[in-house]
Amino acid sequence: MWQELIQEVRVAQMGVQILFGFLLTVVFTPKYDDLTDTDQTIYLVTVVLGACATGALIGPVSLHRLVSGRRVKPQAVRLASRLTLLGLVLLLATTTASLLLILRVATHDGFVPYLVAGVVGWYLLCWFVLPLWVRHRHTSK
Repeated sequence: MWQELIQEVRVAQMGVQILFGFLLTVVFTPKYDDLTDTDQTIYLVTVVLGACATGALIGPVSLHRLVSGRRVKPQAVRLASRLTLLGLVLLLATTTASLLLILRVATHDGFVPYLVAGVVGWYLLCWFVLPLWVRHRHTSK
């Protein structure tokens, strides 16, 4: 299970690191000063969420390195799995806040929250609802 988990983490890490790296550059652009106070607050929350997601998704790698050879693999796999799930939830929050900020700046329209809610619904379906449905339906009892 450890190898599968690490492979899953690699995929999620790539996405969160690219997103977080992009977010870190925004504050240094001239456009940042033109953002409203609300948009700057959304940006700051998004950066903090991205940092937390990055930490949670890199955590299993550090955990593996620090406990390797200590005969605690079952416990390490459980903890790494929890960190990965937390990282996915934080990635969902980061992506949501990023999308909200981008659409607010790009459109200034009232439909933005509804569009963001629709995308969040899609993420929830793909990332959590379908996997939990498959687990429930196809796991022997």
